Order: sequence, then C-alpha cells, then structure tokens
Amino acid sequence: MTHAAYSAQAPSAVVMVRPHHFTVNTETAADNRFQLSTDWSDELASRAFDEITLAAETLESHGVTVHLFEDSGIDAPDSVFPNNWFSTHAGGHIAIYPMKAPSRRRERRSDIIEMLKQNYRVQDVIDYSGLEPDGIFLEGTGAMVLDHIDRVAYAARSDRTDPIALERFCTHFNFEPMVFDARDGDGVPIYHTNVLMCVATCFAAIGTGMITDARRRNEVVARLQRSGRDIVHLSNAQIDSFAGNAIELQGKESRILALSTTALAALGDDQRATIEADTRIIALDIPTIERAGGSVRCTLAGIHLTARN
Repeated sequence: MTHAAYSAQAPSAVVMVRPHHFTVNTETAADNRFQLSTDWSDELASRAFDEITLAAETLESHGVTVHLFEDSGIDAPDSVFPNNWFSTHAGGHIAIYPMKAPSRRRERRSDIIEMLKQNYRVQDVIDYSGLEPDGIFLEGTGAMVLDHIDRVAYAARSDRTDPIALERFCTHFNFEPMVFDARDGDGVPIYHTNVLMCVATCFAAIGTGMITDARRRNEVVARLQRSGRDIVHLSNAQIDSFAGNAIELQGKESRILALSTTALAALGDDQRATIEADTRIIALDIPTIERAGGSVRCTLAGIHLTARN
C-alpha cells in the first residue's frame, strides 16, 4: 500500500481545550468503565492543566498546528475532550453532535466554530444536537472511528451511539456505517468506539477480542484489510491501557501517531514495529486526564478542513 506523504486520514491541525478546574464527571461514570475515580483535588486539577499544556507544546514541536482554547468554568467537567461534540470534514463541512449527559452538552462552544470559519474554508455546519430531547445521541469521533480514505464509519453500539443519528450522519457525510457490538472482559458494553480502535493511513489498531459476534468481528477485520491496512491486534489489557485511543496526525516531517505514555508502555515490540513502519510514535504523558476515562484521542479534535491562507 503506497500513499503520498499527505493523507486524508491524518489532519495537520487540531483543537484542544485546556481545563482550569478539571474534575471527574460523576454524571458519566455509570457507563464509562475507564473512569478510575470520582475523587478530585486542586492538585490533580493543576496537573491536568499542565498535562494539556505540555501535550499541546509537544505536538506543535512536531509540526502539528494546535488551536488551544481555555476552559475556566466548572460546569463542563469533560470539556478537555472536544472530539465528542464536533467534527470537521474535507470539503468544508462541520458536524455538531447530540450528547447523552446534560453536563457534556455545555461543552459546545460558538467561539470554536467561529475560529474554524475564520481560519478554514467552511461551507456548512450540520447540527444534530436537536435530537437530544428525543434521547438520540451520537458522541462524535468518540462514538465513531472514521476512515476518511475509504469512507467507513466504524461504530460500537451503545447508549451514546444511536443508529438513527449514525444513519443520518453517514448519509450527510457520505460514510458507510459498520456497526458492531463490543464488550469488555466483564461483559460491559464499550461506551465509545475510539477506546477500542484507531484507524491510521497504513494500519488499524483494534481490540478484536471485544467484538462479541465472531462473524461480525471477521467482517470488520476483512473490511480494514481490504483497504490495504495492516492489523495491530490489541488485547483487552492493552485496551484498558488506552492503546486503542490514538490518532494519526500530519507532522512537519512525517505522519505521527499520538498516544499516551500509558498506551505506549502497553504495546509489544512487534506492534510498535508495525506502527513505526510508516508512522512516528509520539507519546504524551497525561495520566491525570486518563483518570477521567479518556486518553490522547479524546483530547484532540482533528481539523480536516482547508486553511484559508
């Protein structure tokens, strides 16, 4: 599989949100088994602030454009995870998503959308948040892992991934939906698809053992392989260490895979070799953020838009 240096899968710019009063969201703890604690302190909040600051600086040092926004409020504890409430798409399109938890709906910010309109070529904004009163949710690129090259939306069924909203998104944005059931070792449904899998240009890392139906599991793997990608099979323990919660970005010299130091430590040598055959691994140290149930992929909203300049 040969690709040019540029890949539609790997955005060269991201949006990040730096929290000033970060805390664990008790409202989402019921179905997010990755949350480690509901206890918090000013010291841990300060660490979270520092982790995002350093992560943004590290990405910029590798040539990724980072639009860093501040959150000084206390009413949106998961604001550090902006990829759930909006996504951007080639051709100048933006989607805004319906969120399950009321506290997460407060993460939507008009200033971020306005920044995108000012700095990038935006043709339209499709807002699905009006589905919330009907109990229909689709939490962005947490609920979906998008293959921007082959136009496939991989999605694990959950309360945060409604088939009605998914079908509407796929129709509007020209993606093929590929839905499956996935559960952790305790039989609990995976709440967001992006903790289970990552699709990059030349490989896909996926916790295949969590896909409960063997036939569907084989279909998902076959679909990824037909796109020419190598498969990095992740164990349940590696998924628990956020090894699936990664994102490919375009750096100044090469494509990079951004993941956490926790995730990198969980990978085996053969897995790293497959990834590094095409992509440089950049590990970001965000252990405090991870206590809230999300890792590097969740903190980065990729910008798949054309810059105005």
